[in-house]
Amino acid sequence: MGLPKAVLILFLFALGVVFMPSLSEAKYASLVIDAETGTELYSRNADTKNYPASLTKIMTLYMVFDALDRKKWNLKTRLKVSRRASRQPQTRLGLKVGQTISVHNAILALVTRSANDVATVVAENMAGTELKFAKLMTRKAKTIGMRRTIFRNASGLPNRGQVSTARDMVRLAVVIKRDFPEFYRYFKTKKFRYRGRTFRNHNMLLGRYTGTDGIKTGYTNASGYNLVASVKRNGRHLIGAVFGGKSGKRRDRHMVRLLDKSFVKATRLAKFKPPTPMINPKYRITAIVKPPLNLGSKKENWGIQVGAYSSAKPAHAIIKLAKTHLNLTKEHALSKVERVKRPHGIIFRARVIGLEESAARDACTILINKHLPCVPVPADVEMAEVPLKN
Repeated sequence: MGLPKAVLILFLFALGVVFMPSLSEAKYASLVIDAETGTELYSRNADTKNYPASLTKIMTLYMVFDALDRKKWNLKTRLKVSRRASRQPQTRLGLKVGQTISVHNAILALVTRSANDVATVVAENMAGTELKFAKLMTRKAKTIGMRRTIFRNASGLPNRGQVSTARDMVRLAVVIKRDFPEFYRYFKTKKFRYRGRTFRNHNMLLGRYTGTDGIKTGYTNASGYNLVASVKRNGRHLIGAVFGGKSGKRRDRHMVRLLDKSFVKATRLAKFKPPTPMINPKYRITAIVKPPLNLGSKKENWGIQVGAYSSAKPAHAIIKLAKTHLNLTKEHALSKVERVKRPHGIIFRARVIGLEESAARDACTILINKHLPCVPVPADVEMAEVPLKN
């Protein structure tokens, strides 16, 4: 009896080795952009699908911030812990079945501890099950331009069907900061104290690399060491992503090198005015290249919205960049920066108006393919939400 049992154990062990995600699966990828203009400053395998690991929790937090913004939750809302949530593997906060945790503490636990049990708590309280929540995450990801991302859980724990790219994660970082500036500040948190224990943020760039204001790390055997970082320095704002690092320290050093080079490049590029690109001929955009006859008519009473910002300067900058990509002049369409008062403060919506509906939609196709935000809107519509949200 001993031999068959031993053989069975060896077989099961071998099977586990075959199917266990390994570091060799991790694929290196990186991207650094100027967050205000969308200009790519460094890119390597940016569209390669990889495992996001705990970068997934950035999307989980986006869903939390969205619920807060819509007044479905508030920071004091208590979230109940299920048996399934309490049994999630490390890293955890150590929640017990039947306990509750406030939304405020849940956010801090996700940002600092990267707590898997808390991610499941959030998912189940918002959608009933984590699977349903993951479907909502994926749907939201598509609406904000994360075209190659699929979520299967709220934590980033290993799942072969859960994939993303460096470009999509940079996109998420840009959008979460743009849509929820009042909640984005949580990503600056260096440590979090809960029930007598102190948890430190895994993002070691905070406080060590000048200008870093977020956002998150991630790691599994299959993903390698991942990082999305946001850095503001000397009037410039860069966001970078690195996938597939061999260790946390090597990943961090690599990110610092990429950001250092990208700040130099961004400063150099700012001294020169880029040539005006022509519209890609494979897109039908004829309505844009002739001036609208009557901006008040129904035919031309459409536009595009290319972002919303906490100040007017970046709004004007993104409009200029969008019109450059579309080869538009003042005669073709009008620029419009709308100052809008919201509960959390003033935002500035960046719009180009005076287009036909088909032209607005074609314009967004072009801009999205250039990795810029864009939503076609009727020019007279007052959007209740920050752009790129549904």
